[in-house]
Amino acid sequence: MKIMRSITRVTLISGAMFLLAAIVSAQDIRYNYLPEGEFMRYKTYSWTDVPGVKYPSQMMDSQIKASIDNQLAGKGLQRVSEGIPDLYIAYQIALDKQTEWHSYGGGGWWWGLGWGLGSMTTVPRTINVGTLVLDFYDIFRKKQVWTGTATKQLNPSKNPDNNRKRLDKAMAKLLKNYPPKSKS
Repeated sequence: MKIMRSITRVTLISGAMFLLAAIVSAQDIRYNYLPEGEFMRYKTYSWTDVPGVKYPSQMMDSQIKASIDNQLAGKGLQRVSEGIPDLYIAYQIALDKQTEWHSYGGGGWWWGLGWGLGSMTTVPRTINVGTLVLDFYDIFRKKQVWTGTATKQLNPSKNPDNNRKRLDKAMAKLLKNYPPKSKS
């Protein structure tokens, strides 16, 4: 039982490291928001944890939050540790393994003339895909008002500085559409 928990924790931490390192410009970014959200009214926020969610190591948790904090500061939001903020912000990460099939060899169709000579080999390759989900909750209205996700095939660099730069770029891209543009 203890060994399984250790393995699970190591897997989560390693996966989070991959997620932290891998989010780069080609990730899939999606967002949604509550149309009646009063986004210009929000000036302060505080971090909260989602109950039951396992978070990465303290170091990576701090790096993820610092990257998001920097983006939000540029948008006029201030993080507070005392008093009641306008928003609670939470993030979650998820890791998924997908199978990609790669074929190689000498066979194939040639210009509609039929199957060529040679043999073709198809092999599976497991790829890791990471998703970071960021949610904003209006404290007074008790509603989620904004959510965004960044999903990317994981390919971390061995250089921690490069990984932080990638994370910062990803958070800038994720938060590009916050606050949502008003339709007036």
